[in-house]
Amino acid sequence: MNVLEIIAVALGLANIGLLVRRSIWNYPFGMAMVALYALIFFEAKLYGEAGLQVFFFAVQGWGWLLWARAGGLDHAVAVQRMGWPARIGALALVVAWTLGQGMAMHRMTDAAMPYADAAITGASVVAQVLLSLRRIENWVLWIAIDVASIALYIQRDLQLTAGLYAAFLLLSAVGLVEWLRAERAQQPA
Repeated sequence: MNVLEIIAVALGLANIGLLVRRSIWNYPFGMAMVALYALIFFEAKLYGEAGLQVFFFAVQGWGWLLWARAGGLDHAVAVQRMGWPARIGALALVVAWTLGQGMAMHRMTDAAMPYADAAITGASVVAQVLLSLRRIENWVLWIAIDVASIALYIQRDLQLTAGLYAAFLLLSAVGLVEWLRAERAQQPA
């Protein structure tokens, strides 16, 4: 555990807490958190996770813009569900990413756990895009990611980060419930 990890954890908790509330102000906290985690994961030889943080930084900027266009500067953003074809497509992307990146990291790097790292990375890419698009299913995917991440981080001796992901797991469950409530409230009576 180091100071960067402590700061990243604090930023992450603020980020997810604001996401649950559908607040656009989650984005500055999230961007600072992922910048720190890029360094932390690289040092832990979790290269997929490190690279994922670079992606997260960019896509959070995009999400910030989308949420602002959706009125996020004035109020909590509206949310919606995906259709079944989009859900199946999202899962297919996760599987393809896992196999492709996992095989590449296994063959070309000294990655500690290439397929687990790749699965979390691929699912996180899809979940972050869904979050930026304000799709409720992002929370279901984040719940699965959080469970897998906790195990991976414990195995890589990142206990504080595993603890953060345990908190993320709880907040993701709350986020799912809150976004489902918000969706119902958006429906005409």
